[in-house]
Amino acid sequence: MSSYKTLDDLDVAGKRVLVRVDFNVPMKDGEVTDATRIDRALPTIQDLSKKGAKVLLLSHFGRPKGKANPEFTLRPVVKALGDKLGGPVEFADDCVGAPVAKIVKNMLDGDVALLENTRFHAGEETNDPAFATALAENGDCYVNDAFSAAHRAHASTEGIARILPAAAGRAMQRELDYLKAALAEPVRPMMAVVGGAKVSTKIELLLNLVSKADILAVGGAMANTFLFAQGRSVGKSLCEPDLADTAREIIAQAGKSGCDLVLPIDVVVAKEFEEDADREVAGVDAVAADGMILDLGPETVDLIVEKIESAKTLVWNGPLGAFETRPFDTATVEAARFAAKQVGDAGLVSVAGGGDTVAALKHAQVAKEFTYVSTAGGAFLEWLEGKTLPGVAALEASAAK
Repeated sequence: MSSYKTLDDLDVAGKRVLVRVDFNVPMKDGEVTDATRIDRALPTIQDLSKKGAKVLLLSHFGRPKGKANPEFTLRPVVKALGDKLGGPVEFADDCVGAPVAKIVKNMLDGDVALLENTRFHAGEETNDPAFATALAENGDCYVNDAFSAAHRAHASTEGIARILPAAAGRAMQRELDYLKAALAEPVRPMMAVVGGAKVSTKIELLLNLVSKADILAVGGAMANTFLFAQGRSVGKSLCEPDLADTAREIIAQAGKSGCDLVLPIDVVVAKEFEEDADREVAGVDAVAADGMILDLGPETVDLIVEKIESAKTLVWNGPLGAFETRPFDTATVEAARFAAKQVGDAGLVSVAGGGDTVAALKHAQVAKEFTYVSTAGGAFLEWLEGKTLPGVAALEASAAK
């Protein structure tokens, strides 16, 4: 049993359903350039429409700072969404009040309308109860299908769920199911791969994972801080010496919890950070004073691949090297491709997320081969950190009423 309701628990025929989606999509010259987030919302929109609901879509777009600003209007999304749905989509010039009521009055069962940017109102980001009430006035029930915004306690993600009967949309449900399978109730051994530039941005993540994962592999520039903490020279590599104690704490926690902590044993070093720069593989005890660590070495990649082969569940966040610049993408590409192969060959459950992660997996051409790739950056990270997400907690509270 889920701790929240889903679309299957709602009777929506003839009802006004407010759906929180994430249409904060890339645009150029008034046109959507990447419709991934629209695509992920389609199953929920289509399901509700087929069941005879009047579907009213809520979303933020950009950072208009609580005021109406034509630069941040959602109007250009209407065409992209209509093309995907194969039918007309109405647009309301506001997300509350008379403009919405006027649209709703003329809607037939199954119709879809997009409401203007929720962040045109200061009450959205302050989670003002009056603004949440104004949003709720044009709906009979509420569906949250925007996991990527669930870590924010805003009026359209948290406040409104306290007012109307609330449920998770299909994309939200799918995300929560996979995260539960990856972290809360994983098939073991469970392995986590964490990379990226800085330990400082992932302290809570590492501390949480080291107590939950059977294996934790650390790569990217953040691994340099761990090497430094062990007394090794990292030359001119990106490093956070002031976090050496934190790195040592994570190493100690791994020992206490029985987590197999995988740190680099060899690295790829160059004197210049540029494409096809002269480089060499060095042991972690042999990095020159003028060298920069830019990727994991082949022995470390082999070790990570060996660990992935032993795992039943894999959680991946962050690249293993400076993957944007060849050939320092080698470790990320090789490990990601092996993980993808294990999904098909051995039934590995592989869940990945975070902005750089998605880009890295696309670069390795395996994003579609992972079990699930989350496009939710901050929300995905906070979930991995073990934090309560306000948008999810509000759904659970609604279900408990």
